[in-house]
Amino acid sequence: MPDPTAAASTPPQEPASQPEPTELVSPAAGPISQWLSAQGFDHDYLGTDHVGVELIGVEPPFLPLMATALKASGFDYLQCQGGYDEGAGGRLVSFYHLVKLAAAADPAPAPGSRPEEVRLKVFLPRDGSLKIPSLYGLYRGADWQERETFDMYGLEFEGHPHPKRLLMPEDWKGFPLRKDYVQPDFYELQDAY
Repeated sequence: MPDPTAAASTPPQEPASQPEPTELVSPAAGPISQWLSAQGFDHDYLGTDHVGVELIGVEPPFLPLMATALKASGFDYLQCQGGYDEGAGGRLVSFYHLVKLAAAADPAPAPGSRPEEVRLKVFLPRDGSLKIPSLYGLYRGADWQERETFDMYGLEFEGHPHPKRLLMPEDWKGFPLRKDYVQPDFYELQDAY
């Protein structure tokens, strides 16, 4: 029979160390991030979105190289390119959502299967350089999408063949979807003829 006094004389054990609430605990990298790391691509694994798509942070100069490697591995379709503003004091972001579309063309797909997807994100400080290499040469669908992102957020896509506004007039001042955009008090009336 165990001695009841022995338990009382042993010092209480410290609970396992828990991270402080301010510490960032990096999530385990997903399969695409692991593959990129194995190929020697430096990137930030940002977790997954609400449907499980991996989010990969990449520095602007490495975007074309990483996108080329992903395209060679089957991510053959640019589903969407866009931008957003993180808000006051935050960064401007350009993202590319890539899909393995050819792999999804299997004549007998498994029930409930979805094509593999990944989203690349480029973060730019609003007071720094807003230049990103264009992916137009790799994905022709980037043409109007990169132009719209330039038009609305002021991100410049180097190497784009048509680097001009898409939605706003060429002489428009500012970038309307940036959160620091100040709307003019008046608009010049133009002839409709």
